[in-house]
Amino acid sequence: MPVNTPEPGSAGLHSVIAKRWSPREFSRRPVDPAQLRSLFEAARWSPSCFNEQPWRFVVATQERPDQFARLLSLLAEKNQAWAKDAWVIGFTAARKTFTQNGLPNRFAMHDTGAAGVSLAAEATARNLYVHLMGGFDAERARTEFAVPDDFEIGASFVVGHLKDGASSPVARSRKPLSELVFDGAWGNPAEI
Repeated sequence: MPVNTPEPGSAGLHSVIAKRWSPREFSRRPVDPAQLRSLFEAARWSPSCFNEQPWRFVVATQERPDQFARLLSLLAEKNQAWAKDAWVIGFTAARKTFTQNGLPNRFAMHDTGAAGVSLAAEATARNLYVHLMGGFDAERARTEFAVPDDFEIGASFVVGHLKDGASSPVARSRKPLSELVFDGAWGNPAEI
């Protein structure tokens, strides 16, 4: 049974984590290029297995409407309806093999997800918003953007400012830690 998200600062939760949410109401207000670069710097400094840094980002801003429209067209229609107003749109990909030896990197998507979380946390700290999505055509993304076969397509995302007068976040919920953190055996809740 899901439980409510803790208030910022409760249980030691940092306000950047507690404040992060995925809105569907964005403003076309430009994101300062220096701020945008900081988001991708945060992603760049994410941890990864053997420091492989398997993540890649394909992005466009509203400044390049043709490129923005190409990326937007990959999204499911219901996502296009609101994502069209964000300043930045993109998708992630993860290199499936290690550069040093060509062996499979089973941690690649995990590490790419960590880079996405770092990007979202940095955005939250800068009063920007990120919405990650699975509702897009990954195979079309591969073809239209010439993504090499050695990369797995991850999630699509948008970044931007919240629309003036946007709805407040609805009450969020999360599963209790007892369903997520185990001790000794699978399903045995950790006493933390």
